[in-house]
Parts: sequence; structure tokens; C-alpha cells
Amino acid sequence: MSLKKVLLIVSGGIAAYKAPEIVSKLREKSVDVQCILTKGGAEFITPLTLQTISGKEVYSELFSLNSENEIGHIQLSRSVDVILIAPASANIISNIAHGLTPDLATTTLLATNKPVTIVPAMNPLMWENPATKDNIKILKSRGISILGPSRGKAACGEFGDGRMLEPLEIVEALERSYDKKGPLSGLRTLVTSGPTYESIDAIRFIGNRSSGKQGHNIAQAISKLGSETTLVSGPTQQPCPESVNIIRVESAEDMLNACKSVLPTDIAICTAAVADWKVLNKSPIKLKKSTQKVPPEIQLTENPDILKFISQKKIGRPRLVIGFAAETNDIVQNAIAKRTLKGCDWIIANDVSLKTETIGGDENKIYLISEDGVDAWPLMSKYEVSIKLARLISHHFKDLK
Repeated sequence: MSLKKVLLIVSGGIAAYKAPEIVSKLREKSVDVQCILTKGGAEFITPLTLQTISGKEVYSELFSLNSENEIGHIQLSRSVDVILIAPASANIISNIAHGLTPDLATTTLLATNKPVTIVPAMNPLMWENPATKDNIKILKSRGISILGPSRGKAACGEFGDGRMLEPLEIVEALERSYDKKGPLSGLRTLVTSGPTYESIDAIRFIGNRSSGKQGHNIAQAISKLGSETTLVSGPTQQPCPESVNIIRVESAEDMLNACKSVLPTDIAICTAAVADWKVLNKSPIKLKKSTQKVPPEIQLTENPDILKFISQKKIGRPRLVIGFAAETNDIVQNAIAKRTLKGCDWIIANDVSLKTETIGGDENKIYLISEDGVDAWPLMSKYEVSIKLARLISHHFKDLK
């Protein structure tokens, strides 16, 4: 690992208790760690804890004469390879986005010319708040890397996105981003994953059994090769892959709009099992049984075709568009026809009939169809499929150079 020195900023939040482990794991890799502990962070851990593990003085006060004489916020911001903020609270994210400098940490960040990586940690509703979303967009537009957050149960008991990644995940992601750009570095990728839910009424919907495992694995594999990856995911229990930007949606319309917001990209991989139909006469309230016990009439209309939309864009079409064809019979023939109809470059056909247990399972039998013909892959895990596909994409772009 060529990463030699990290400045770790620990802001306020219960996840601050994981900061010493981050320091420890970096030290195990012979990385020199200097720490800044904010006033909020010091409510959860002590400077002495970080100082003991890092072997260095921990800085907190902006106007400390001792600190300014010895190192100063300018030198703090310039004497490291990367600045890591973990946990990054909603407060410090807001301050950075708007150039506010109320303390040593934010002043140092404003003065730096080094790469900055932020690891958010907060209550799920705070993470989903439009103000936080806008702040994250601002930071990304400035080239600041965002790791996570992950999905799970927060310290307050609420469930959702907002948990800080685990220390080992953070260190490994930092190592990859700094030490090895990867063959897809500089490219942007859009991946769709999971099912879509089409509302019938306030609580009922039409959906499918897609688990999102294959799409999420692909997003992770592509990201690990250096591509800036955005995952647009329908409802699924799959955790957000590390170093991947995620947009969660519900309906096909939602997914299309999310994809439009991400485009243009260099690569688009449409693995999501998008519903072909949506309910035209959906009800805003729960439909009740009638006294005659006659089921309500449901009128269906066609959903937007996301793969076709991306494949046939006149301006800003991705250089490589890959679709998925989930079939139960005539697998290859149907997929070949679908590739022609949609206009994508590659299409990946798989057998999703009930006997295969592909949907929701951990294995997949793939047929990769391109202008070069049909390539039948052996049965393998969805993780292995994602790794193989990512390598093929890498080779494709290498051949284009």
C-alpha cells in the first residue's frame, strides 16, 4: 500500500466509537494517522483513546497556540495523502458543502489540496432529508468521495440507510481508491437492480421476486475496477455495495427518472426486473371488498422501456449498453430477439423458471449474447458472474483504446 499518511477527522455521532478501530487497522498497514477530534466527537470518545492508538497528539482547538506553533491547520491539511472523515455527521457535511469553518476540522478541510473521503453516519431520516441529499450532491460535484452509508438498524432503533460502514470496509475502500485506480478508472457506470413495484392502491402492488443480488454484485464488481458507479435499485433487502452511489426507487417510472438523472455514463447495465405493466386506475386509498364480493377491475397500461430508452438515445448514449433477459423458455432465441428489439450492445440471458431457483438464489446460468454470437457460461455463483462480467467489460474498453 503506497498510502503513507492519513488525517482522520472524527465528528459527532455514536459511530465515533468505531474511530479507534479505523486508526488501528490503518496502523496495521503501516499508515501514519493524525487525528482531529471535533467537539461533537469528543462527546463519544476521548482524545486520549485516539492518541494512544495513533501514537500522535490529537488536535481539537482551532485557536490553540501550541497547535499553531507546532503544526497549524494549513500544515495539517497539506502534510497528508488523504483526509478521511469518519464518522461524518449531517452537521459537518453541511458545513463543508457551504464552506463554513466554525472549528479546526472544517477550517482544515477548506484549506486542503488533498483528496477527501467522507463516511456518513446519521439517523435514516436525516440521511433521506432533501437538505442532506443536496449537500451530498454538492460534495460529489467537487470530487469528494462518499463511502456508504449502509442500510440497517440505527442506534436510535430506526431502520434504513445511515449506518456508517465498518472500519475494515472503510480502510479497504480507501486503500483501493488511493493505491490502485483500476482498469475502468475514469469511466462512469449506471447499474439498475432489483424489482419494481407498481401500486394497485395505497397498500397493494404488482411486483416480482427479483432479489437484486445479481445487480448489486455487478455494481460492486464494476466499482472495484475503478469505475464511478451509480446503482439505481428497486425495493430490495440487499445492502448498498461499498464505494457505490445508490438511488432507491419503487416504480418503473421512478427508475426511469433516476436513470435520466444519472446519464450520461460510459456504461449502462440494466439488470433490474422492471415490470412490463403498471396499473392505470390505481387507487389512492385501500380498496375494500364489495358486498357482492366482486374483485375490483384493474386496468393495466405499458410501463416505460428503460433498456430501450437508454439503448436508443440519440445524444449521450452510453458507449456500452448491457441488458438482461430473464426467460423461462427458449432462453437464447428470446434473448437474441430482445437484443435486436432494444438495440443494446450485449444482452445476458438467464433461465428464471422456478426449477432453477435463480430468482432469490445465489447461482446463475448465463448466456452472453453480442454481435459476436452466443457465449454460454457454466453455472456459477452470482458473485462469480459479476466478476467475470466486470472483467469482460474491462477488456472491451481496453480493446477500444
